[in-house]
Amino acid sequence: MRDAQQLLADARVIAVVGASRDPRKAAHSVPLQIQRHGWRIIPVNPHADELFGEPVYRSVAEIPFPVDLVNVFRPAHDAPDVVRDAIAAGAPAVWLQLGIVSDEARKLATDAGLDYVENRCIAVERAVGNLSRA
Repeated sequence: MRDAQQLLADARVIAVVGASRDPRKAAHSVPLQIQRHGWRIIPVNPHADELFGEPVYRSVAEIPFPVDLVNVFRPAHDAPDVVRDAIAAGAPAVWLQLGIVSDEARKLATDAGLDYVENRCIAVERAVGNLSRA
């Protein structure tokens, strides 16, 4: 099982479930910051068509190419369904953002052999590790 730093270092394409159009929300500013540091961000949101210069998908399952990491900005009660989608799509890892914890999502992910991080901010981990793809 890779730790948060290794997951981020290994990832190139990150699907962001719950990516927001609202620049005041972390679900907008965090993915944008990660994108600025060189990762490709694939937004997943049922209410937008384009974010961060990328087409928006309605679910992880709709993304027509592999992703390295599924980053989740949804309430904890939605996390198990996101993990199920990630498993079905063949994603190797799931990351629940700061404040999001789900025992059910953790069990689903670990039982399926996915790397799993919860209750941590991907932007903070990027800064702490001084990671960049750019």
